Amino acid sequence: MSKALVVIPTYNELDNISRLIRNIFSLQRSFHILVVDDNSPDGTAASVRALMSDYKEELFLLERSGKLGLGTAYISGFKWALARNYDHVFEMDADFSHNPNDLIRLYNACVKDGYDMAIGSRYIKGVNVVNWPMSRVLMSWLASKYVRIITGMRIYDTTAGFVCYHRRVLEKINLDKIKFIGYAFQIEMKFKAYLAKFKIVEVPVVFTDRTRGESKMSGGIISEAIFGVIKMKFRSLFRNSDINEI
Repeated sequence: MSKALVVIPTYNELDNISRLIRNIFSLQRSFHILVVDDNSPDGTAASVRALMSDYKEELFLLERSGKLGLGTAYISGFKWALARNYDHVFEMDADFSHNPNDLIRLYNACVKDGYDMAIGSRYIKGVNVVNWPMSRVLMSWLASKYVRIITGMRIYDTTAGFVCYHRRVLEKINLDKIKFIGYAFQIEMKFKAYLAKFKIVEVPVVFTDRTRGESKMSGGIISEAIFGVIKMKFRSLFRNSDINEI
């Protein structure tokens, strides 16, 4: 059995999900995949089910009742992974913005180099983003810069959604006490791992904007990140060494 699980949340990713699954399973390193689908009306879950007979005991599907938020999708996936004794758990988008080949690089950073958490970073070496308008690149870069200043984390891509966790990180963080469900979820997970003094590394990757399907970004998600970071940092100043009370 593979000890590495890739968690992929989906909502209306019919155009991408089958290709992505086949691509990951074609890699030299063995990974299992858990798709967490939020009742996509376009048939994403049905597409995954159709592939499960080809990848028995490697491909899994967790179907939820509706669009409940990116953060809760990942938390459901993390809990599923911990219950099945996976050693390494990945976050990954379904739209090919994250290159499947980079899964191996993140895995090696944790397994071979001994890090607890490896982040696929767009900003550790300049700005490595393809097909985004300059306004969105600037907004994303400034958001990560803002988070670094407020939190004090020495992480350049604080909002990255391409991450490998060793299970001990997910066991240390009380997943039931994660407060954010949108964009700020990524920041909160990194901040709590940082406060817990886990070994974190950024692995440079190239982020390519989706060519199929629609972006899930919204004003509410951005607002949660901006104001949520301030609240999170403020709570951390009064914690009693318990990262889960932030």
